Amino acid sequence: MTALKEYQRLEASGLWRPDPDAQRREVVVSLGDASLTISEFSGRPLAHWSLAAVRRANKGQTPAIYHPDGDPGETLELPADETTMIEAIERLLRAIDRRRPRPGKLRVVLLSAVAATVLAGAIFWLPGALLEHTRRVVPAVKRDEIGEALLARITRISGQPCMTEEARLPLRHLAQRVLGDARRNDLVVLPDGVRDTAHLPGGLILMNRAMIEDYEDPDTAAGYLLAESLRARASDPLGDLLSHSGLWATLKLLTTGALPDATLDAYAETLLTEAREPVATDTLLRAFAAAELRSTPYAFARDVTGESTVALIEADPRAVEGSRPVLSDPDWLRLQAICGG
Repeated sequence: MTALKEYQRLEASGLWRPDPDAQRREVVVSLGDASLTISEFSGRPLAHWSLAAVRRANKGQTPAIYHPDGDPGETLELPADETTMIEAIERLLRAIDRRRPRPGKLRVVLLSAVAATVLAGAIFWLPGALLEHTRRVVPAVKRDEIGEALLARITRISGQPCMTEEARLPLRHLAQRVLGDARRNDLVVLPDGVRDTAHLPGGLILMNRAMIEDYEDPDTAAGYLLAESLRARASDPLGDLLSHSGLWATLKLLTTGALPDATLDAYAETLLTEAREPVATDTLLRAFAAAELRSTPYAFARDVTGESTVALIEADPRAVEGSRPVLSDPDWLRLQAICGG
């Protein structure tokens, strides 16, 4: 640093001691370019102190005592009457101090940046990561429990699931035919509540009785069941529940193994009221072909005019040969009476 011009070559007398055991000597102190020069009266230099390394040992007191940074044993005393020199040194030291790097401020800035990053992660990244982690670690038995808990809430509105002894095996056969052997007990018929079908964590699929009672053959019910299974496969049902319920419900499930009753109540209501995403037509047609099912009955059940489902009608993969049998006629008649009607 260059000393302020008004103080260049300013001189004063003082007492200098090179070390604690030495005798103090009267010296001439010169304020020069970036340094203090300590000299004998003859002009022979005794020491040079960089202004950036000068420290005051007794701030606000006189005589003013200075020393090099890190070496308090070497001192320079300026008497009270050398006010011009003392003021000049103090002013220059303040100017130097303002230009020094501030490690504390740097730490604050760095910590603030880290805190902001962590906060942003908590807001934008943590919920999604926590949901994904919870979805992965929740076991199948817990998913089944959650599905049953939701079903219990839904049946308060829809009524108890339909079942007669004669319809028990036909219902299993329908589920087995569309969903596979392992899922023959996953289909539940409700007297009301759901519009057509819905799915729950654990694999349960709910079907309104109208899907069975209002059609002449089982192909329509099989089509709805197939479409709902595709919808459930496209997005994890437990993940859908957690996404709808938020971070707090996800944390509760992860830490306690249970969801709040209010969360289950709210999601059960959502399942009964909100429209669901349609399954892509290409996906449906591939699934109907793999299941050896006609897509036309399902298409007309969704839209009696066929206008919005014309692709399912025109590209029906089993239009010529028909569906591989879903249920026998006697089983279909027994199933149609599942709700006692």
